[in-house]
Amino acid sequence: MSRKHRHEPHEEHADESWLLPYSDLMTLLLALFIVLYAASSVNTTKLEELSKAFKSAFSSGISIFDKATLVETGTVMDTRDDIRHRTNDGKKKSKDQLMQEEQQNLEKLKQQLDQYIKKNGLSSQLNTQLNQSQLLITIRDNALFPSGSAAIKPESQKLAVAIGQMLQQYPDYEVLVTGHTDDQPINTLEFPSNWELSSKRAINFMKILLQNPAFDPKKFSATGYGEYRPVDKSDSDTARSKNRRVEVSILRKYTDPASDENTKTLSAIANEGKVNP
Repeated sequence: MSRKHRHEPHEEHADESWLLPYSDLMTLLLALFIVLYAASSVNTTKLEELSKAFKSAFSSGISIFDKATLVETGTVMDTRDDIRHRTNDGKKKSKDQLMQEEQQNLEKLKQQLDQYIKKNGLSSQLNTQLNQSQLLITIRDNALFPSGSAAIKPESQKLAVAIGQMLQQYPDYEVLVTGHTDDQPINTLEFPSNWELSSKRAINFMKILLQNPAFDPKKFSATGYGEYRPVDKSDSDTARSKNRRVEVSILRKYTDPASDENTKTLSAIANEGKVNP
């Protein structure tokens, strides 16, 4: 009778599937250390190349460097938004330099507008004013609209186009278009009050400006103030004519807070002390 050999049960093989995620994790950690090392390096050119490589490899749509800051010898460097605010030798411009540059740009734009106004005999219909907060272009309503209407006259549309062509030299500025009326009430099916009339006029003028493809609509806004922000508070026909207007404001990006407060204070004092004729 043959002797049966009893086989000892073999121990099951250990599950080694954990090695795959572990190896992926180690690869990512290695990549992280490479990124950290590169970020601490002074050579920003290589860092940008590395950023592009990672962005392309992972293709998640947004690079981790898009909003990150670069560190050089323990000092936080500027974001990419500040790169354009540098001098030719690579040094960052001070706020005073930026304010001075902006002042020169706005003065140049004002000069161009004034030359256009003079050349076309529009001194009685348009004027410009440069102050601490904006370059303000004021256009009388009779230069743009028929009485009681928000439709821009066909012959006046070229005025809006010309203004847009001059503004396109500085596309980074915020532009605010405001409509103003006199204190005479209006009550029509289209315009139940001066609020609607002034708002529609501002929007229609802004639309013509935005026909220029050089502009970013995100930087434009329009609003109507009705009769509530007059430049002349008297009740004469001349005053009402001044108050009916469209204003285009090119807003400064760099302002002096102290100057702004002083300007507001002086303006308030002047308004309080003004005697209406």
